[in-house]
Amino acid sequence: MGLCFFGSILVLALFFRPLTCQQPNTDAFFVSDFMQKMGSTSSQGFNFSAPVCSWQGVFCDAKQRVTGFVASGWGLSGVIPDTTIGKLSKLQTLDLSNNKISSLPSDLWSLGSLKTLNLSFNQIYGSLPNNIGNFGLLESLDLSCNNFSGAIPEAISSLVSLQVLKLNQNGLQLSVPWGILNCQSLVSIDLSSNQLNGTLPHGFGTAFPKLKTLNLARNDIQGKASDFSELKSITYLNISGNLFHGSVMGFFQEPLEVIDLSQNHFSGHISQVQFNSSFNWSHLVYLDLSENLLSGEIFHYLYHAQNLEHLNLAHNRFSRQEFPLIGTLLGLQYLNLSRNSLTGHIPTELLQMSSLNALDLSANHLTGQIPLLSIKNLQILDVSHNNLSGQIPIPLLEKLPWMERFNFSYNNLTLCASEFSNQTLQTAFIGSSNDCPIAANPGLFKRGVPNHRGLKLALALTLSMVCLLVGLLFLAFGCRRKTTMWAVKQNSYKEEQNISGPFSFQTDSTTWVADVKQATSVPVVIFEKPLLNFTFADLLSATSHFERGTLLAEGRFGPVYRGFLPGGIHVAVKVLVHGSTMTDQEAARELEYLGRIKHPNLVPLTGYCLAGDQRIAIYDYMENGNFQNLLHDLPLGVQTTEDWSTDTWEEDENNGIQNVGSEGLLTTWRFRHKIALGTARALAFLHHGCSPPIIHRDVKASSVYLDSNLEPRLSDFGLAKIFGNGLEDEISRGSPGYVPPEFLQPETGSPKAPTPKSDVYGFGVVLFELITGKKPIEDDYPEEKEATLVSWVRGLVRKNEGSRAIDPKICGTGLDAQMEEALKIGYLCTADLPSKRPSMQQIVGLLKDIEPVANQ
Repeated sequence: MGLCFFGSILVLALFFRPLTCQQPNTDAFFVSDFMQKMGSTSSQGFNFSAPVCSWQGVFCDAKQRVTGFVASGWGLSGVIPDTTIGKLSKLQTLDLSNNKISSLPSDLWSLGSLKTLNLSFNQIYGSLPNNIGNFGLLESLDLSCNNFSGAIPEAISSLVSLQVLKLNQNGLQLSVPWGILNCQSLVSIDLSSNQLNGTLPHGFGTAFPKLKTLNLARNDIQGKASDFSELKSITYLNISGNLFHGSVMGFFQEPLEVIDLSQNHFSGHISQVQFNSSFNWSHLVYLDLSENLLSGEIFHYLYHAQNLEHLNLAHNRFSRQEFPLIGTLLGLQYLNLSRNSLTGHIPTELLQMSSLNALDLSANHLTGQIPLLSIKNLQILDVSHNNLSGQIPIPLLEKLPWMERFNFSYNNLTLCASEFSNQTLQTAFIGSSNDCPIAANPGLFKRGVPNHRGLKLALALTLSMVCLLVGLLFLAFGCRRKTTMWAVKQNSYKEEQNISGPFSFQTDSTTWVADVKQATSVPVVIFEKPLLNFTFADLLSATSHFERGTLLAEGRFGPVYRGFLPGGIHVAVKVLVHGSTMTDQEAARELEYLGRIKHPNLVPLTGYCLAGDQRIAIYDYMENGNFQNLLHDLPLGVQTTEDWSTDTWEEDENNGIQNVGSEGLLTTWRFRHKIALGTARALAFLHHGCSPPIIHRDVKASSVYLDSNLEPRLSDFGLAKIFGNGLEDEISRGSPGYVPPEFLQPETGSPKAPTPKSDVYGFGVVLFELITGKKPIEDDYPEEKEATLVSWVRGLVRKNEGSRAIDPKICGTGLDAQMEEALKIGYLCTADLPSKRPSMQQIVGLLKDIEPVANQ
């Protein structure tokens, strides 16, 4: 036994020797030290007794110096320490992508030999330093999918050899720097999904003679087509989701293959494009001009684009016209012509498009029958909101069970129940019965023809919105003379040093314990400021030891407190008191993931703390409380739902306490529509913009908050996953009045899992609240006893009497028709069958379609 024990010790010594006994100040030492300190999951497969140049991911020159290190997806996490990879002085290629690195070493910027640097898909925080200019030989820089913030440094001008620049999906701000004009070797630029604004530097179009790919999507950059007119080598251009304006004619230039100008402010008569006959349409593969202000008739040169695979012209202001001539585009895979005032029949030429995967012709004025489409590859079909009649072709009906999405609602179709199953009938049609023939679109659901307004009206709308917002802000904040001070006992850091636990805290209905040995030993993570060494002691100080006076609410997850962390960081501290089945590492990983989710209509997760069994989530404080309290005019101190701040009351020197909230804001449909659209956008982002999709599970009015600019922000997304199955099942069922019908039915077998359509139902209830001013349950519903808000409103909509449900505060303002349309959207959201409810993306489109115009 002694020999075995001695042998084991010897083996362990030999195994660990290379990690700790490499010759100091050698490349082998720096690499092995890096992997040991970063917790690499790949180090177990290394033979560290072999030369460093034989190690996995290591590449050397003839002198056995490390010139390349590739550690993508190795499970690296945390802060890269100094004197590790930053000392590989001959390094030319460094790839640390797809890890969980949070911060970079200071000596990284001294690697002057680097030609390729890839740090994408990590969790790196902070700003980009001007030291980036030290990489004078750099040819490829990929920092995408991180949490970098601040400005792109002007020192980028030193990267004269740079060919590939990828800074997309970060939090970079301000304008694109002038220094980028010096990087004339660039072939590919991707700055998409940041917070960049302002205009492009003058001369941007002439600075990059070799540029082939440019992606500026999803920023707030302003400009026009002339900014890009001199990019003579460009083949891929995506500037979607910005503030560009003017004519689109200048974009149709060779050798462009991909053009995405969607979600901007482009306007003008589309016939201008027709006269650009010099453009070789056969090069074009992808064209998206959707969600702009384009007018005129859809251009006829499209039939020349024989290689076109993706065409989206939806949501413009084209003239009323018949279906465009696109029957020769046999390679089309995606076609979206929704909301384009198309008339006449759907052409039978679409039958020849055998590659078609998605077809959206919704919200037009199409008549006649649905032709026998090519169904070989079809996965998405939307012909809703037209005037189609007759029956659906049998082959198409047989295809439906295998399709991803389809919608035939709001037409005049007649069907025979014997031709397809009840399940298909329920998922494809609204208002169907078991009679034959079956009307797929009862008359009461018919929508009015959307108004198509000109450019002047659009500009007036924009200006009026700005003026109205300024007026609202003046109304809400202009008369403030003295803000009620919220007193917090701030104990000094020195006093907290000796505080030890466990700590017990009592609220009205909850007792929770933070079982920690010492308050200063438990760290608090603040995402945007990782270098601040906050601890649980700071949370105790910020909330006066979680004193009842700082308690804002007691929600389903646990109590919520208000506090000020050192440095004046105003936060809401949510204690998730229910036991979690996740380990600390798993919970931290999930909270860090939630912290990376950013959207203008979501309450951002600022940080977290793991205190014993409690998981503490730290959020930005929302100054204007939640929408439920604003809508139902609850005074300070009345907290019947989960709320961080009911403190929307102010102290005036002359009048004492007054409410500055609902009286001035809720009298306009414009403000209520803004709340609805912002909340819908938040849910659409969670459902369709996150991978995997995030299901909120508890959408309700008290989950919608108003920030300092009165913008709606949805809270509490993603928290249910942190807990065990018991609480998750409870939370997934929603709050009283917001519970979807599928969760109210007796259980048969395993519990029903929440889906995005569960969230859609909750949103529909919130929409009903917005329009009626009533609570989901236990309110006064005229002429109906023991009813709920949903059953009452749905009954009125079915009888075409929706106007009776409108809140008297906004009724009779001349916008009742828009509010009735919104009630119909809520009707769709609250359908009994989840399959009949629209997606949140569709809801955003429907709400935008009834957005109030100027002076409304």
